[in-house]
Amino acid sequence: MFGASAVIIAVVAAGAFISPSAVQDAFGAAVTWAGKWFGSFYIILITASLVFVVLVAVTRYGLVKLGPDNSTPDFSTFSWAAMLFAAGIGTGIMFFAIAEPVAQYVHPPIGEGGTVEAARHAVVLAIFHYGISGWGVYAVMGMAMAYFAYRRRDALAVRSTLRPLLGRRVDGWIGDVVDTAALVGGVFGIAASLGVGVVQLNVALDILFGIPQGTGAQIGLIALSVIMATISATTGVDRGVRMLSNINVVLAIGLALWVLITGNTAFLMDSLVGSVGDFMVQFPQLTLETYAYNRPEAWLNDWTLFFWAWWVTWGAFVGMFLARISRGRTIREFILGALILPFSYVVMWVAIFGNNALDLIRSGNEEFAEATIAKPEQGLYLMLDAAGGKPVIALALFVGVLFYVTSADSGALVMSSLSSRIRGEREDAAPWLRIFWATLTGVLTVAMLVAGGITILQQATLVMALPFSFILVVIMACLLKALRQEATFNLARSRAYRNRQVGFTGTAAGLRHVSWRDRLSHTFDHVSPEQARRALDRRIVPALEAVAAELGKENLEAQVHVEGAEAVDPDDERNYLGRVTLLVTDPRSQAREGEVEPEVLERAGGRRVFRYVVRMVEAPAPSYGSGMNEADDVTVRLEVRLRGGGVGYDIMDWSADQVAHDVLDHYERWLEYLGTSGAALETGGNDTRNRRK
Repeated sequence: MFGASAVIIAVVAAGAFISPSAVQDAFGAAVTWAGKWFGSFYIILITASLVFVVLVAVTRYGLVKLGPDNSTPDFSTFSWAAMLFAAGIGTGIMFFAIAEPVAQYVHPPIGEGGTVEAARHAVVLAIFHYGISGWGVYAVMGMAMAYFAYRRRDALAVRSTLRPLLGRRVDGWIGDVVDTAALVGGVFGIAASLGVGVVQLNVALDILFGIPQGTGAQIGLIALSVIMATISATTGVDRGVRMLSNINVVLAIGLALWVLITGNTAFLMDSLVGSVGDFMVQFPQLTLETYAYNRPEAWLNDWTLFFWAWWVTWGAFVGMFLARISRGRTIREFILGALILPFSYVVMWVAIFGNNALDLIRSGNEEFAEATIAKPEQGLYLMLDAAGGKPVIALALFVGVLFYVTSADSGALVMSSLSSRIRGEREDAAPWLRIFWATLTGVLTVAMLVAGGITILQQATLVMALPFSFILVVIMACLLKALRQEATFNLARSRAYRNRQVGFTGTAAGLRHVSWRDRLSHTFDHVSPEQARRALDRRIVPALEAVAAELGKENLEAQVHVEGAEAVDPDDERNYLGRVTLLVTDPRSQAREGEVEPEVLERAGGRRVFRYVVRMVEAPAPSYGSGMNEADDVTVRLEVRLRGGGVGYDIMDWSADQVAHDVLDHYERWLEYLGTSGAALETGGNDTRNRRK
C-alpha cells in the first residue's frame, strides 16, 4: 500500500511538472464528467452522513464508549476541542471566509448580485460550505475508526471499519485497496489546503517584507512548512500537535475579536445573529439543492461540489486524527464535540470576516471587491490593512502559518499510520515515514501550483474524492451493523447477570444460600495474594476443569489455561497477579464470513471461541467511615470482566458450583447471541442443560 500510494502520487506530480497543460485538460474533463453524473451523489452523501451521525448520537448507541467501559479521555476538553478545530479546518478558512462571501455577493448562483438579499445569502453559503455538513463526514470516519480500534481492538485504519462486511479479507489486498484510496484521495485534499495556504501567505510576505508573489516564494513556503511539520510530527501528537493547536485557537480568536472591535461592531454583532438565523432557515433546502432547473454548472463544480469532495478527501485523515485523540469518550460526546465545537467557530469566523468584507463593499469600497474577485488570496489582507495595518497582517500571517503547519503535521501523522503496520492504536509510525509523506505532499502541492494554481487543486480534489466516497457509504452500513451486534450481545449479557443473581439466592439449581451478613463482612475483608491463590487452586480452577470435562463429552474442545503475573491487561493499570481462562471451541461451527465478534467472541482457525476469564488483580482496599487506608493498602480481587471493559465482579468467596453456574450462564447467553444454542449443545440425545438441572 505504501508503494502503490507513493507511485500514484509521484506519477501525477511528475506529469504536472512535465506537461502542465495535459494535466489541466485531463482534470478539467474529469471534473465536467464527475459533476454531471455524480454531483447529486455527492450532495446526497454529505446530507446522509450528517443525518447518520446525529441519529447515532441521540439513540442508545450514543452511550457506547470509544474504548473499554473503564477508559478515560487522554486529553483535556479544551485541548481536545482545539485539536478538533485546528486539524479539521486549517488555513483554508482564512482564505474562503473573505473570498466566498465576496464572490457570492458579486456573482451569486441565482438571482441578482449586489443586493441585500445577495449579501445575506452570500454569508449563508460560506457557512454552509465550510460548516456542519463537512464535519458530518469527519464524525463518521472518526467514530468508525475509533470504535473498531478501541472497542473491538482492531487496527486503527480505514480497512478495519469494513470488517463486518468483508471479514478477514480486509487484511489482504482488498484492505490495501481501501486504505490506498483513502490515502491517495487524502493527499490531494491536503495538497489543496496547503496550496490555498501558501498562495495566501505569499501575499502577506509581499506586503510585510516585499517578497514577490510567485512560484519561487511559494516553493520556499512549502519547504519551510514541511520542515516545521516534520519537526512537530516527530515530537508526537501529545506535544507537537496539542501545543500548536492550543496556540492556534487562542491567536485566531484574538484576531477575530480585533476585527469585531475595530470594525462596525454593532453591525457585525447584528449580522452575526442574523446570519445564524438565515442559516437555520435555509439549511434544509441548501443541503439537497441540486439546481436542477437552472443549473449553474461551473459555479456548482467550483463551490458546492468542490467543498463536498474536499471534505470526503479529508475524511479519512481528519477521522483518523480525531480517533487518535478521542479514546475514552462516548460516541455521543464525540459526535456532539465534532459537530458543535468546530462549527461554532466557523460560524463566528465567517460571520465576522464575511460580513465585515461585505460592509466594506456596500460602504463604497469597490476596489476591494474587484481586487478580491481578481485575486481571492488578497482579500483577507486588504481587509486587515484597513483594520489595523501591518501589525494585524503580521498576526494573521503567524496564525496562517500555524494553521498550515498543523494541517501538514496531522496529515503526515495520519499518512504514516495508514501506510505502516503499527502494533497498537496509541502508537505512532516511524519518524522517517512521517518525514517522507510530509515531503511528498509538499512536492505534489508545488506540482499542482505549477500546473494551474488553486483551480487545478480544486479540480483534482473533486475527482480524487470519488472512489473513497463510495467506501464512505459502506463504512456507515458496517458501523451500524457492529453497533447493533454489540447491543444484542449486551442484552444477552444482562440476562446472564440476572441468572447469576437468581443462583445467589438459592432459589434455582439448589445452590447454597449466601446471607447478606456474609456478603457485608467480605466487603471489609482484606484478601492477600496467598488467599486469592488458594481460592483459585481449590475452587475456581477445579470448577472450570469440571465444566471443561463435561463440555468435552459433547465433542467440544474445552481447555483451561492458568497463567501467572505475565498475564497483563493493556486496558487496566492495576497490578496483575495472574489469571485462569476457560476456552470452549466448537470444531463443527465456522464463523460466518464478515461476522464481527464483540468481546468474548474470537476466532480460532475460523471457528467461534467462548472465553471465560478470571483475573487475579490487586485493587485499593475499601475504606469506610472515619478510617482511611494508606496508598499501599491493597486487597486482591478475583474478577470476571468481559473484554468490553468495566469494573467486573469479584468471585473470591464463590463456591465451585456457583462458578460453574456462572460459566454456563454466560455460555448459554453466548450461544443465544449466536442463534445456535440447540445445535451446539445437543448430541446423542443428551443435553448439557438437562444434566445441569
